[in-house]
Amino acid sequence: MAIPTARYRENATVRIDYEKCRVCKLCIEVCKGAPLYLENGKIMVDQTLYFGCIGCGHCAAVCPTGAISVEGRDIFPTSFMDIPKEETRADYEELMALMITRRSIREFEERNVEQEKIDSILAAASTAPMGIPPSDVEVLVIRGKEKVREFSDDLLEHMRSNKWIFSKPSLLLMRPFIKKEEYEVMDKFISPAIETFEEKRKEDTDWLLYGAPLAMYFHVSPYADPADPFITATYAMLAAEALGLGSCMIGTIGPMLKNGGKGLKEKYGLNPRNQPGIAIIFGYPAVKYRHTIQRNLAKVHYY
Repeated sequence: MAIPTARYRENATVRIDYEKCRVCKLCIEVCKGAPLYLENGKIMVDQTLYFGCIGCGHCAAVCPTGAISVEGRDIFPTSFMDIPKEETRADYEELMALMITRRSIREFEERNVEQEKIDSILAAASTAPMGIPPSDVEVLVIRGKEKVREFSDDLLEHMRSNKWIFSKPSLLLMRPFIKKEEYEVMDKFISPAIETFEEKRKEDTDWLLYGAPLAMYFHVSPYADPADPFITATYAMLAAEALGLGSCMIGTIGPMLKNGGKGLKEKYGLNPRNQPGIAIIFGYPAVKYRHTIQRNLAKVHYY
């Protein structure tokens, strides 16, 4: 029973080289699609068991003799590579140093981000975990300050045309049918935010995408876990920090595109059926931060 995604509806193929196989059973242990089983001292494959091969590649990745190969669902023979040696990987302190250094950057230098760094960000983002492989995350990349500004203006025009939804009379009519928190967000944040964006635009200032030279919008198919684009975007943001770029997540774009925006989706090649995601702006920081800020989780509860 193959698990469908927007890209694949069939199982991946698992092949076993029995001359190499030592029957250590590690492949069975890590296989969560569960088509692998032991019979008469041999590892067997039955795609009708449970979910069949979902293409995670764990069995091939764990095999100590290279006896297993997996192909399909966006996995190819060239997809597998050796894990980097431990001494080349960041330890906890190095990772923490990167993460606490990162700030949300909204002031950028007047220069574009090189294509090589864009490619590196996307390569890092592609390593993000996902609900069910293969990844259904799609990325809209908008390069250059002028194109980002065009995207921002298009979004603002869409917001302006739907501003009536967040007016006081409309919100009062919706109030009995929506949660208190939703009402407060629309009344206290979204409505005044649109007004602010419009006011700043009249001053030739972009307060939606902040005049960034690069923007990416991460979104996902209806089949995927709705968390997938946010995880992928986070990987992209950390990669940008490691490359000397500043970044900032923009959360207002996904909901705006979800509620209408048909013309916008067509113009920018966005699948109209996709779930809303999140945007990130990138660029070389124009301001240098000298201190970090200790943040805290809302609550940690042990059971």
